[in-house]
Amino acid sequence: MRRLTGIQWLICIIAAIGFAFDIYELLVLPLIVRPALMELAQLKPGTPMFNQWTGLLFWIPAIAGGLFGLLGGYLTDLFGRRRVLVWSILLYALSAMGAGFATSLEMLLLLRTTTFIGVCVEFVAAVAWLAELFPDAKQRERVLGYTQAFSSTGGLLVTGAYYLAVHWGPSLPAIYGAHEAWRYTLISGVIPALPLILIRPFLPESPVWKEKRAAGTLKRPSIAELFRGEHRTTTIVTTILFACGYGVAFGAIQSVPRIVPGLSEVAALARPAQEKVVSAVQFWQESGGLVGRVLLALLALKIASRQNLLRLFQLPGLIILPLTFFWAAGSNVDALKWGIALSGVVTVAQFSFWGNYLPRVYPTHLRGTGESFAANIGGRMLGTSAAYITTVLANTAPGVGASAKLAWASGVVALGALVIGVIASFKLPEPKSEQLPD
Repeated sequence: MRRLTGIQWLICIIAAIGFAFDIYELLVLPLIVRPALMELAQLKPGTPMFNQWTGLLFWIPAIAGGLFGLLGGYLTDLFGRRRVLVWSILLYALSAMGAGFATSLEMLLLLRTTTFIGVCVEFVAAVAWLAELFPDAKQRERVLGYTQAFSSTGGLLVTGAYYLAVHWGPSLPAIYGAHEAWRYTLISGVIPALPLILIRPFLPESPVWKEKRAAGTLKRPSIAELFRGEHRTTTIVTTILFACGYGVAFGAIQSVPRIVPGLSEVAALARPAQEKVVSAVQFWQESGGLVGRVLLALLALKIASRQNLLRLFQLPGLIILPLTFFWAAGSNVDALKWGIALSGVVTVAQFSFWGNYLPRVYPTHLRGTGESFAANIGGRMLGTSAAYITTVLANTAPGVGASAKLAWASGVVALGALVIGVIASFKLPEPKSEQLPD
């Protein structure tokens, strides 16, 4: 296997930064939603209005992101991978910075929506771009696996950024006369735009896409074609499985920052101290996610069957997630740390799985569109609706206190998504070859 060239290393660096800040922008919301709602609208955690706005902030951006992300996948096949990739990163980075200056819940919702749109488009463009820039199958598996592992460093980075914002916020310039940590954390999302502006002229377009377009042999992408012939089963099953994976993440795991303040040993602490404990628990979850992505990258080279590889992470989740939310979330901080770390391992690894799998089952002219449909319709639209379902269930869930009710609702949603996912995995088509379809 050849060593990477300088340009290929540059490509990997940009892709890794993009993947890292994709997750950075998504996972900042569970950390900041509580203090943001308390400041912007003086909403009390656990009340129906608080739960409603929390659900809206998770779900509305995801719906818009799914729709525009599907369009972005189509544009990726139509206008090229690099161009769409660059503009999507700029969109989410600048939107994230603007969200830090929101003066109302409506403004925060709008800017979180444009952030989500950029993230949804970037993932599809980046995966298609990387897959086509590395024609050697083994090298492609490694590049996709390890660059996607940087997604979890994005989770670690945002956790660290929030902790630093809580600690050093009083020393930073005031925003609207206050030093709210959630604002500084959102503003930090502009970081990926800075190196991209400098590096963009050196980034090549996908040679496969470019050659086909120049030769006039690139077919026009079509969503309808995803549901014809051999692509129909692939599209339906991957969409369901994406929805299940995102359902676990958004419907359960991302509830944890709102569960932690209700634990008996945390509830009595001052708000800044509570937010530091939230950051610490989040760090364990993101560390588990990083371990899961690295394991996936290693096992993808060893396990030929994609069904078996996926179930290797799904089946343990049937035990780990219920234990985490039905027991550990009502026990103590240490138990929750271990539970959420293991939950991160088995859940987040599945997101890297799709970056390796999807390019191998769609031809060049459908690669962006097919990936986009599964990721955005299945994951971003259907899957993230679990966050809203969880907040609705929490209003009538058993338990004493808002955190206990939220933990129960999260456990129910996670278990349901996991069961559906395992059943659907048996219908997942195996790729016909290690090489990308033409």
